[in-house]
Amino acid sequence: MKAIVLTKYGSADVLKLQDVEKPKPKEGEVLVKIHATAINDWDWCLMRGTPFYIRLLCGLLKPKIQIPGAEIAGQIEEVGHNVQQFQPGDMVYGDISECGFGGFAEYVCVPETALALKPECMSFVEAAALPHAAMLALQGLLEEGQLQPGQKVLINGAGGGVGTLGVQIAKSMGAIDVTGVDSSDKFDMMHSVGFVQTIDYTQKDFTQSQEKYDLILDTKTNRSIFQYLRVLNPQGTYVTVGGDTPRLFQVLFSKPIIHLFSKKRVSLVNLQPNKDLDYINKLFQAGGIKPVLDGPYRLSEVPEMIQYFGRGKHKGKVVING
Repeated sequence: MKAIVLTKYGSADVLKLQDVEKPKPKEGEVLVKIHATAINDWDWCLMRGTPFYIRLLCGLLKPKIQIPGAEIAGQIEEVGHNVQQFQPGDMVYGDISECGFGGFAEYVCVPETALALKPECMSFVEAAALPHAAMLALQGLLEEGQLQPGQKVLINGAGGGVGTLGVQIAKSMGAIDVTGVDSSDKFDMMHSVGFVQTIDYTQKDFTQSQEKYDLILDTKTNRSIFQYLRVLNPQGTYVTVGGDTPRLFQVLFSKPIIHLFSKKRVSLVNLQPNKDLDYINKLFQAGGIKPVLDGPYRLSEVPEMIQYFGRGKHKGKVVING
């Protein structure tokens, strides 16, 4: 089978389209014929081996993960012994980041627990765009952010996958005013998915504004936590799903101190992959969510598209048609 193989850390040229052995499902695993996949931060960081914790997790000098790709949508071709949930022919999707990755390929073997059935009304490229970003957005807004109807929300890094799905999830929960922060070339798209207000981060620092928010969902985390606190309402909540590593540690370590001296809350999402895909399926089927797709591109274009993703110019999710 064809796969994008990573043998060393570096820029896009370290990724090669190669022929590799087609995997065979073990006990509890299924073999999935991949029809679509998507690019996210995991792939950008894994390719470069930065930040440094990536090397601690995935190999200090060279990557242990040879085929990147964390999100897949496809059809089950074969099931291993003791598989209970699926059978050959089932259409499935999921986040496989905790199962060794392997999404940038024609086939992958994963535990059945990493997948959910794909609704018939959801295309493969739509399904590939949902599992990772939608879980980050949903768990950030609902579980950590405890979003309530009528609240005022800001999403920083609003034009990517988490932001474009997050605004739709927030509005489905009753948020009345959702502001998005990103570059102005994404504003038309951002308004189309539900953002009421938009802020160009190159022209204005929203943390210096007089506006206050009940909930901030941050995909960038590129400022001090105390700057974000400035624009939270007295009982507001700040939630980060990723960003600069030193800033993430600041959020983690300052959380109990802020809680001690303020009614404001800060939180870091500890992602539980695929946990709420049933919720997303129902929301999609009801017309409450639709991913913004950048692509689809070909499997052979993955190296170039990861570099493109890293520049932050994409809109929504960068998807690959396997």
